[in-house]
Order: sequence, then C-alpha cells, then structure tokens
Amino acid sequence: MTEAYTNPPPVNLTENERLWAAGAHLAALALALLTSWMAGIAGGLGALGIWILKRDESAFVAEHAKEAVNFNLSMFIYACAAGLIGFLLVGATILTLGVGIILTAPAGIVLLLAMGAIAVMWLVCSVIATFKAYNGESYRYPLTIRLLK
Repeated sequence: MTEAYTNPPPVNLTENERLWAAGAHLAALALALLTSWMAGIAGGLGALGIWILKRDESAFVAEHAKEAVNFNLSMFIYACAAGLIGFLLVGATILTLGVGIILTAPAGIVLLLAMGAIAVMWLVCSVIATFKAYNGESYRYPLTIRLLK
C-alpha cells in the first residue's frame, strides 16, 4: 500500500508562523460561517488580510493565506453558478407554464445535492487545512481556482 505524497514541512518554522498560517484558514472559515450567503467573499477577505500582513515575513504563511483566499473565492463562484442555475430552472418551469417541472424538478434535486456536497467539502477541507497549517505542512484545497498566484 502506498502513501499519498506530501511535501515535507519547511524547516525552521516558528510557532508564530504556524499559528498565522492556521489562522488564515480559521479566519476564512469563521468569517464565512458568520456571513451566510456571502461566505466566499468574507472568508476570502479574512485570509486576504492575513496574506497582506504576513506575505513579506513568511513564505509559509503567505502560501496558506493565498490558498485560503483562492478556495473561498472559488466556493463563492460555485455558489453563484448554482444560484444562477437554480434561477434558470425556476424560470424554465414558469415559462413552460409548469409543464417543464418534469425536467426541472429532478435537475433541481441534483443541484441541491451537489450544493450540499460542496458545502460539506468546504467545511471539512477548511478544518483539514487549519490542522495541516498548524502542523507545519502544506495543503492544497481541491476544486480551487487559483485566482491569487
């Protein structure tokens, strides 16, 4: 059985660097949870603030903060796309005077299930990233659009 490849932790990381890196993920998670539908933007802003403060002091903190910004903004983009698809499904149902519900209802159910799966993935990955950062390890979120490089 093979183990998944992980980058070795950088040497000479201070406790402060690990806390700031974990704080970037935790700030993004906390702000996103506190702002409901604006989750991606608020979470991205929290991590962006840490990136701006610490990008010149620690490459490790900058890497984790950028990753948190990119992930939270990606989740916001996905939420907007899902909202647009939902709006179009409702519009299609209305435009067909209700007959379109034969197609839009199953599509709506699939959309709701996908949104739920993405929400769970967002929460789980954010917690994993926080622990990885605190342990001094690198972490790459899945399904992330790399907007901030």
